[in-house]
Amino acid sequence: MNIATLLEDHPGSRTAIVSGSDRVSYGQLREEIAAIRGVLTGLGLEPGDRVAILCGTNTRFVHAWYGAVGAGMVAVPLNPQAPAAEIQRELSVVHARAVIAGPAGVAALESLDRSEVPSLEHCLVPTGAVLEGAIDLDAAVAQAADAPPAVAQDAVTQKAGVPIVDRDDEQLATLLFTSGTAGSPKAAMLTHGNLASNIRQVLARPEQVARPDDVTVCVVPLFHVLGLNSILNLSLWVGATLVLVERFDPVSMVGLIVEEQVSTLAGPPTMWSALTHLEDVEEGAFSRIRLAASGAAAIPDRVVEQAQARFGVRIYEGYGLTEASPTVTLATGTDAPIGSIGRPIPGVEVRLVDKGDDVYVGDPGEVLVRGPNVFRGYLGDPVATARVIDEEGWLHTGDIAVVDDDGYLYLVDRAKDLVIVSGFNVFPAEVERVLVTHPAVREAGVVGIPHPYSGETVKAFVVAEDGYMVEEDDLVAWCANELARYKCPTKIDFVDEIPRGMGGKVLRRELR
Repeated sequence: MNIATLLEDHPGSRTAIVSGSDRVSYGQLREEIAAIRGVLTGLGLEPGDRVAILCGTNTRFVHAWYGAVGAGMVAVPLNPQAPAAEIQRELSVVHARAVIAGPAGVAALESLDRSEVPSLEHCLVPTGAVLEGAIDLDAAVAQAADAPPAVAQDAVTQKAGVPIVDRDDEQLATLLFTSGTAGSPKAAMLTHGNLASNIRQVLARPEQVARPDDVTVCVVPLFHVLGLNSILNLSLWVGATLVLVERFDPVSMVGLIVEEQVSTLAGPPTMWSALTHLEDVEEGAFSRIRLAASGAAAIPDRVVEQAQARFGVRIYEGYGLTEASPTVTLATGTDAPIGSIGRPIPGVEVRLVDKGDDVYVGDPGEVLVRGPNVFRGYLGDPVATARVIDEEGWLHTGDIAVVDDDGYLYLVDRAKDLVIVSGFNVFPAEVERVLVTHPAVREAGVVGIPHPYSGETVKAFVVAEDGYMVEEDDLVAWCANELARYKCPTKIDFVDEIPRGMGGKVLRRELR
């Protein structure tokens, strides 16, 4: 199936997207996406061609995504806020023939050296954007929508009525840039079957992760696989209403939750932390939320406990990665203890392995994943692909986890972030979890640094809570009460912020 067909059968009058002041019904959305398909096809683009998307978390992205994949093309969502040099490199790597840019992405295109991206033929931009040689997408869409195909006057509009192109499960739907399970960013190849399988796997759970009557908020960037497949595609698959938030603000978010009567809310730990730090939240603001989830990075236990105490909302964790489309485990709707990422979703096999052997309960092991949701590999990099997908089809994630007697998984850390102190393994995330339980610590990041005697030692970076005074020795002593001595930081720096990626993960390379 073409993943774009997921929104074809829902009642046309039902609200599909809320974005700012726009409220778009499923019927209207289908018409607008069909116009985008017509514009792209009218430009001479063909199934399999790469179409980059440089749009924010708004309706423009939704149009571009379903328009491109619906026309059988390979969509390449990119971060519109990324440096122009990075965007230029990514366009070149995927051999993009076209790029659809919203206002946020036009600035990057202005700095683009077209000679470095010889494959790029078309830049489609909003009305009013000034970019030499660009196509006014809004005008082209309006013309395509108004003019019947038989009387259209130019190539851009003459195929406005093109149907969704059939795709089989093995054909590419998207290329998503990821750091991979290790190393520099690579383009992960995800097929229509990968994306559709993962949605079916999530919906096969008895807890009804998504329902047609849901109102779901998406604050995660849509170029991130969590926002793209686990929120956008999943919500429209079931016929729910999706509220898109381009820029997160905790005060505005609470107002939006009340106004739109939001029932499901998923986001990174940074979102939940910001919400729990709000001082004045009207009583009952979260009363309609039936499902709250956190993903993309580990959420401190304290944040979960604060949300439950203040808002009556239990935040459940999950685990996934781009290469798995992305969901692997979910804790939603279960009795999973706080801190657990839950159990594998139906249709996904998970093993915990150390040196090739399955580990015992309670022992750490690398997470291996197998299922129809596992990606085809990294574009143009068979060596990197072979490093992460073995001959039996197991995806080696590079993430370390443990499992308890009830089958619940707990993520420990990334294998490549492991700190080795005098031959003993230290997982930075374990130290971070202890640090943030201190009442004076808001955030923490931990890395290993060279040491002349132990090989490496643990260094921590801490953001203090407002109004609290804390000293380095206090935190070292706090850790010593919970951790073995070799795991305790030998140096702590106090900083204004911890560098994090778009998904909320600590960027340890920047701390180093």
